[in-house]
Amino acid sequence: MLVTTTPHLEGLRIAAYHGVVSGEAIMGTNIFRDIFAGIRDIVGGRSGAYEKALRKAKAIALREMEEEARRLGANAVISVAIGYENISLRDGSGMLMVCASGTAVTIAY
Repeated sequence: MLVTTTPHLEGLRIAAYHGVVSGEAIMGTNIFRDIFAGIRDIVGGRSGAYEKALRKAKAIALREMEEEARRLGANAVISVAIGYENISLRDGSGMLMVCASGTAVTIAY
């Protein structure tokens, strides 16, 4: 499955549009990762644990988006956008949310 952020595919013809497809991933962050990330924020540097969680959530969201496109009969997704959000819960914990969306299309080769 071809997945691209561009709206056009140079040298390829779009034979059919199947509509908007999306995938979402919401992942809980555990207290130890939250505490460690807070320390990193104070002293500077990168939070490897959060970066790993974001990469995993992004992969899940993209995979779900591709699966939806396949169910519609598409062989590509164009104009893909990825959004990130940190959701804070009342109990002080948090969730990471990643959404991917694009337009499912069939490419004529």
